[in-house]
Amino acid sequence: MTHLLEVRDLTIKTEQNVLVDGLNLSVDPAQIHAIVGESGSGKSISMLALLGLLPDSLNISAHVELAGEQLPSFSERDSKAWRDIRGARIAMVFQEPMTALSPLHKIGKQIKESAAQVGLSKAAQNQRCLKLLKDVGLASDLIDRYPYELSGGQRQRVLIAMALAQEPELIIADEPTTALDVTLQEGILELLRAICVERGLGLILISHDLRLVAQFADQITVMQRGVVVESGPADQVFYVPEHPYTRELIDQDFGAPVEVNPEAPEFLSAKSLSVTYGKPKGWFRPSTEHTALEPMSFDLKAGHTLGVVGESGSGKTSLALALTRLIESSGQISVGGKRIDTLRGGALRAARKDFQMVFQDPFASLNPRLSVLEALSEGLNADSRSVRAQVEAALSEVKLPSNFADRYPHELSGGQRQRVALARALIMKPKVLILDEPTSALDRTTQVVVTELLREIQIKHQIAYVFVSHDLSVVKALSHDLIVLKDACVVEAGSADQLFSQPEHPYTKRLMSAAGLI
Repeated sequence: MTHLLEVRDLTIKTEQNVLVDGLNLSVDPAQIHAIVGESGSGKSISMLALLGLLPDSLNISAHVELAGEQLPSFSERDSKAWRDIRGARIAMVFQEPMTALSPLHKIGKQIKESAAQVGLSKAAQNQRCLKLLKDVGLASDLIDRYPYELSGGQRQRVLIAMALAQEPELIIADEPTTALDVTLQEGILELLRAICVERGLGLILISHDLRLVAQFADQITVMQRGVVVESGPADQVFYVPEHPYTRELIDQDFGAPVEVNPEAPEFLSAKSLSVTYGKPKGWFRPSTEHTALEPMSFDLKAGHTLGVVGESGSGKTSLALALTRLIESSGQISVGGKRIDTLRGGALRAARKDFQMVFQDPFASLNPRLSVLEALSEGLNADSRSVRAQVEAALSEVKLPSNFADRYPHELSGGQRQRVALARALIMKPKVLILDEPTSALDRTTQVVVTELLREIQIKHQIAYVFVSHDLSVVKALSHDLIVLKDACVVEAGSADQLFSQPEHPYTKRLMSAAGLI
């Protein structure tokens, strides 16, 4: 039987190292083949090789056939033969849609640009664009919107539409659900599966989420440090794993929240906190207001963690930004018993040391022009010798060697960058740490490490955490209390143990069910 895609002995080398060593892979029509493994295992670089997108500095060798035809030589990656393959025969859905989409052009134009590559007329391009929007479950009026006007799930669907525009035979989806909440994750993968079956396409799914992989994949290949350690039908690999590394990926335990002192002092308080974007209605203009967060209140004690969950657009990040005074809000916010919502200018800057934030994307939140030493020392006022000592102490706190102080963000892995971002917040010795999706861009193994690190830091310094995430497994491992947001409103709040074991609101039940927790 001829496979749609057959890869034999794919090897990728630098002058010093072997990055991928002898990858064998096959994909059939209407089949989903998942590739899993931790960061640096060779998943993405192998798929970029199949598109001829790797730099000439890498030495690539393999025998690859697509629908029985051998792919061109990897030494001619800029040739017309390769350009005829990319998009037209093999398309890719990238991990971060906000980066993959141009912010300067409407989504309709970007989908039409992809359709234009196969010689369609402008009228045909428009027709195909509208059909693709319908196929991926988007309204036709979104054709005139910019990427920033769409939610994360909508942007990901636009990328899928662009990948389908040239009617390829094979789609490579690189972590297509990483930044999405659990309900959207299932929706995107259901969509991809339906499209593959309907059109007879093959799909290679790169993911670190084994729960989703087990639910949607037909075949699974497990990679570790550039080598395939296990491969086979999804049920076999997931339920009867043979290799120790596969068992480790499946059996990872995030642990439980730290023990807390019920008599601990209150570190963070919010009273009737709300967020509204836009301008109110005036004499000659309609209202452009949008309520991102309805009034809500909570108290958080030292050493406690408040988990905040909800789907995209529910108000989670608006809450985090309001608590750190990075956006305007209404209501009262107190840190350590002192009101911060009334502070401005120098008084606010002086108070910021008590409440710090760790952002979702550590690569975007770290200045690429600054070394780790420079990034961590920006908020310090001390002589150079003292600064170096404090930076090295902060790096030690997050289990990074002191020589990382002289590195730049591009020299670090995703997990290392997130630890640096955490160290940058900790060096200010805050009372409260706001963590906005700090593990979403990390593989499962690294998530476990970061989660354990957060627990150790909380025990040592009794910091209060506000943990915003769509990953309920990590939320459950850290949180003592839980707030569930939907459409800018709190639909359920209380003890995390109670909400995870006996959720009452239908939406909370749906979130827990989608995450496989009930």
